Amino acid sequence: MRVIGLMSGTSVDGIDAALVEISGPPDDLQLHLLQGHTYPYPPALRTQILAVCAGAPLTMAALAELDDQIATCFAEAALQVQTHSPAELIGSHGQTVFHRPPVPNNGHRQLGYSLQLGRGALIAQLTGIPTVSNFRAADIAVGGQGAPLVPAVDVCLLRHDTLDRCVQNIGGMGNVAYLPARGRSATAGSGPTFLGWDTGPGNALLDLAVQHFSGGSQTFDRDGAWAAQGTPCQALVQQWLQQDFFQQPPPKSTGRELFGEAYLAECLQAAETQHLSPADVLATLTELTAASIADSYRRFLPRLPDQVLLCGGGSRNLYLRQRLQAQLDPIPVCTTDDIGLSADFKEAIAFAVLAYWRYHHCPGNLPEVTGARQSVLLGEIHLGSAQRA
Repeated sequence: MRVIGLMSGTSVDGIDAALVEISGPPDDLQLHLLQGHTYPYPPALRTQILAVCAGAPLTMAALAELDDQIATCFAEAALQVQTHSPAELIGSHGQTVFHRPPVPNNGHRQLGYSLQLGRGALIAQLTGIPTVSNFRAADIAVGGQGAPLVPAVDVCLLRHDTLDRCVQNIGGMGNVAYLPARGRSATAGSGPTFLGWDTGPGNALLDLAVQHFSGGSQTFDRDGAWAAQGTPCQALVQQWLQQDFFQQPPPKSTGRELFGEAYLAECLQAAETQHLSPADVLATLTELTAASIADSYRRFLPRLPDQVLLCGGGSRNLYLRQRLQAQLDPIPVCTTDDIGLSADFKEAIAFAVLAYWRYHHCPGNLPEVTGARQSVLLGEIHLGSAQRA
């Protein structure tokens, strides 16, 4: 089956579209990436999305218009990525604009809430292809975080026979999947076999800081070259790591609601007291991303992995990779490219797989990762115009 996965993360830097061919049973998939491309948002739309993510109010009419604009962009990405092979199914994560994890409330646990814009029904109509969307809602309804969802796919595609692996995505936020070796899991003792959680900020604070220091002329630090000119302030990093989120045990998830513009403003204020240059600030924020990942491994894993595989935009940040390697040495830090799975499009590929599972009535969440009470089918299926009765 040829499936398109569509994903835009908290960096809001564009829509990743991956056309993949999937075969085999759901628990032993064979997957081939036929085409992958990133389609940037129109600048005005990206600005509006970022404003909404930062808490800017908007009317219901404006929300509906934004929902349709995003869906149209996702549909265009799906149509354009089909250069040679037409797709039979689309899995669209949509654009997250709000995420609230479950929270205690007067002795009870209040359900979480997560909103992804870019409605699947419109994508299905514009493309004529059945579309699965709104993946997080079902997991949240049974008490889960609704995130991260990709670890279930990582288990299927990236588990090794003899190596314990951490698959670390670094997008706007970071998240990890811990995959114990197949040969070791049978004697691993009590507790969940697989683990996963959001590790904290990935690129989001770095991108916001680059925009701040460049007056908006740059949106990110290519290869981490600017940050590499600075010196990280370890005292600030250690101070920031005391933040409640980093202390909280999994399952946990986060977003720009916590690590966004307001958080960056606090970081910049603290940096002023240390008389840091812009390069020093970027180096320190990079160190926070690397240190928070390594710290979470040491806090919450039953043992450190034999190998770390990076994916997402942050895997292309050479300075960030160097700092993460320094934090985890001697554990090798590679990318999923090194084992044959595109680091740039792995998240989009994952939502193609999640759509494939939903289409074949297979649960897609890992309760031990999200905190859900049970495994559930993820996503809502919308038929395109060609499939209408």
